[in-house]
Amino acid sequence: MAATGFGNFRNGTHGTRASLNSSTKASLNSNPKNSSLKSKSLNSSGFRKSAPASLGAAKDDAGVPGRVRVAVRLRPRNAEEMVADADFADCVELQPEVKRLKLRKNNWDSDTYEFDEVLTEFASQKRVYEVVAKPVVESVLDGYNGTVMAYGQTGTGKTYTLGRLGEEDTAARGIMVRAMEDILADVSQESDSVSVSYLQLYMETIQDLLDPTNDNISIVEDPKTGDVSLPGASIVEIRDQQSFVELLRLGEAHRFAANTRLNTESSRSHAILMVHVKRSVKGRESALSSDNGNNSHMIKSLKPPVVRKGKLVVVDLAGSERIDKSGSEGHTLEEAKSINLSLSALGKCINALAENSPHVPVRDSKLTRLLRDSFGGTARTSLVITIGPSPRHRGETASTIMFGQRAMKVENMLKLKEEFDYKSLARRLDIQLDKLIADHERQQKAFEEEIERITIEAQNQISEVERNYADALEKERVKYQKECMDSIKKLEEKWMMNQQRHASDENMVGLKDDGSDVTSKGEDSGVAVVEEVAEIKKLLQKEALLRKAAEEEVDNLKSELAQSKKSEALGNSEVSNLSKMLEDEARQKEKLEGEIAMLQSQLLQISFEADETRRRLDKGWSEKIHGGLDSQMSQLRHPQLNDTGNGEKASIAKLFEQVGLSKILSLLESEDADVRIHAVKVVANLAAEETNQEKIVEAGGLTSLLTLLRSSEDETIHRVAAGAIANLAMNETNQELIMTQGGIRLLSMTAANAEDPQTLRMVAGAIANLCGNDKLQMKLRGEGGIKALLGMVKCRHPDVLAQVARGIANFAKCESRASTQGTKNGKSLLIVDGALPWIVQNANNEASQIRRHIELALCHLAQHEVNAKDMISGGALWELVRISRDCSREDIKTLAHRTLTSSPTFQAELKRLRIDY
Repeated sequence: MAATGFGNFRNGTHGTRASLNSSTKASLNSNPKNSSLKSKSLNSSGFRKSAPASLGAAKDDAGVPGRVRVAVRLRPRNAEEMVADADFADCVELQPEVKRLKLRKNNWDSDTYEFDEVLTEFASQKRVYEVVAKPVVESVLDGYNGTVMAYGQTGTGKTYTLGRLGEEDTAARGIMVRAMEDILADVSQESDSVSVSYLQLYMETIQDLLDPTNDNISIVEDPKTGDVSLPGASIVEIRDQQSFVELLRLGEAHRFAANTRLNTESSRSHAILMVHVKRSVKGRESALSSDNGNNSHMIKSLKPPVVRKGKLVVVDLAGSERIDKSGSEGHTLEEAKSINLSLSALGKCINALAENSPHVPVRDSKLTRLLRDSFGGTARTSLVITIGPSPRHRGETASTIMFGQRAMKVENMLKLKEEFDYKSLARRLDIQLDKLIADHERQQKAFEEEIERITIEAQNQISEVERNYADALEKERVKYQKECMDSIKKLEEKWMMNQQRHASDENMVGLKDDGSDVTSKGEDSGVAVVEEVAEIKKLLQKEALLRKAAEEEVDNLKSELAQSKKSEALGNSEVSNLSKMLEDEARQKEKLEGEIAMLQSQLLQISFEADETRRRLDKGWSEKIHGGLDSQMSQLRHPQLNDTGNGEKASIAKLFEQVGLSKILSLLESEDADVRIHAVKVVANLAAEETNQEKIVEAGGLTSLLTLLRSSEDETIHRVAAGAIANLAMNETNQELIMTQGGIRLLSMTAANAEDPQTLRMVAGAIANLCGNDKLQMKLRGEGGIKALLGMVKCRHPDVLAQVARGIANFAKCESRASTQGTKNGKSLLIVDGALPWIVQNANNEASQIRRHIELALCHLAQHEVNAKDMISGGALWELVRISRDCSREDIKTLAHRTLTSSPTFQAELKRLRIDY
């Protein structure tokens, strides 16, 4: 929320400051005293030019060092301070020319501090943006992560600096609005994308300011890279500035605020704006050529496009406050406690990083977990600390200045977030494949149409030849038949004439002499017969010639028919050749698809090798950041690796890819005991990876593991299955499924029957994870979860006791939270179930892991007055006093001290015992 002082001042500027030109608006990186870092840090003027041109040419996984840049901004006096401090000078004196600040101790002595930029009360919002946030925004546009954060006492102008919308006065626009203006002006609407999430951290609960119903978002950490993500948060794509301003207005309306003595609109939560920028890198891929006939060569030469993913995080921290000055009470007091605790955790992390401590307590607060990349990580970070001029708040001002001084010592290792766009490449390959398939189908259709045309032509030619042959044959038959009939008719006519002539000749013979007449007639008759025979022979010869001509015509027609059949055979041969061509095209298509599959496999292999290389290079850095608590968490998340060894990771991942999850889960029901043991070990190893857990649960793996606990009597199966369930129980959704399917009863039965300490450790770890869920408290206790934990202490193995202590601490913490929120009344269920004697007995255990959890559990139990009498009678008061004085953990020590001083029952008992506290 805007500070009161800025509200009166935002429209006015000092006469000399109003004329600042671009040459005086230097960025944070232009500080002369840090000139030695200029070559290493990514300054705003030379950042774009130094960005690598290609992933292969300038790949630098080690990153570039860059110190956290810190600017200080002074708020002008508000109306109240004008009256109350009228007779007193400001507690600070700014020297912006030399980037120094003097904090007055008294009228004659002061302390001097140097910062990267010193902004007076007259500095405009534009000036603040250009020196604090603009270099970070330019880094984000070039593919790096960036953070801009405001820190300071409540009412000093943090929200005014970051979140002012400037709707009435555009000059008052804050860093959020101005940053989005620069981002939208630089990205391309066609190839780039910008999306935002707007969250608040309220009472250690992450809530979505864009969707108020989403009020408990979990933090997910990548086990390989350590990156933090919020998968449950709303992500809205931004296309124009107006829609972004509407989202900011919506988020501010849902943010918690309260009226205190120091600020009429005091923010009661930390606001976090996340801007995700995804940009395509131009000129980094081979173009597809449609003129190249060799499709295989074209696809092999294809390279995946490259994208850069930058993330800008703008954090408006809630202001630190002293209760006696702010006048907070009731629920506002609880809010102030939560704010101060999270800011204290952030300060501890800054101190550890500034001193190069081997352990950085990033897991003490959700705020530090969200900002783990901003301080000591891979992001470019700018911090603006806001202070007030009033001498009444000199202590808070000094604390803010020291926070900024320590932050300036933190070194980040900036890394370019550049990767191959495999999805885009896959889409392009699919488009090219569809194009090739369409061309092939088009050619196949053309071939089929050509075959059909040739077949029809051949059939038409054959039909025409057959028809012509039949017509010609019919014509010849009719012709020969007619000629034959004419010849027969002529012969009959001649025969009749000869008969008549012969009859007339016989009548004339009777008139002459018999002898001479007969001789004469015989000679005449013989001559006529010879002539007739000769004529018949001529006719027969002519008939033979005609028959021969007809046979020759028939032979010609047969030859034409044979020629037609030969043409048909040629047509069939051409059809066969076309069929072979189609088969060749089909084989070429299969070969092309094989090459595409091989290319995709190679791309996936390249991606895997790149991830492995990045993980190895980041390993040393990530181990430094995680430290302490992560080592214990690693033991719980990967218990089964103690049995199988790190060498099995690659083989199990390969087995997962080749065989498939469903096949592996089916082996859990095998009749062979050895097969079941190996299968449950594989499932346990897969469950250690957070990315596999959802797949295992969806495929029925959780049900199968619980069934094994119920049906199997093998101790090894019990141990490994319990370890896998413990890994799955890290997820809140899985915790509810485990409870629904009777998981607590099965784990309790397994613990009761187990003798191996490692089996008990796995079971205790699973129950301890379930104890951390607020929604499952009553059901977990009702099904015997607490009694099962207490029953396992008989083992006395330190690893088992550590998990039991962790579970009790988780349960006590959830009870404390429920009592604070008013959802639980009455004494603690741990005390009712008889856990207090064991807690008191182990409060000073030699094992640090056990002792730390027990001390934390005691502090949570003691926070509620209803438990005080039982704790006094059980001897817990003496342990609380010891913890408040001798505990090595400063946060637990502070919590114990505050608990003792705030409890009337404890105070009365201490007075009765004459203990000065």
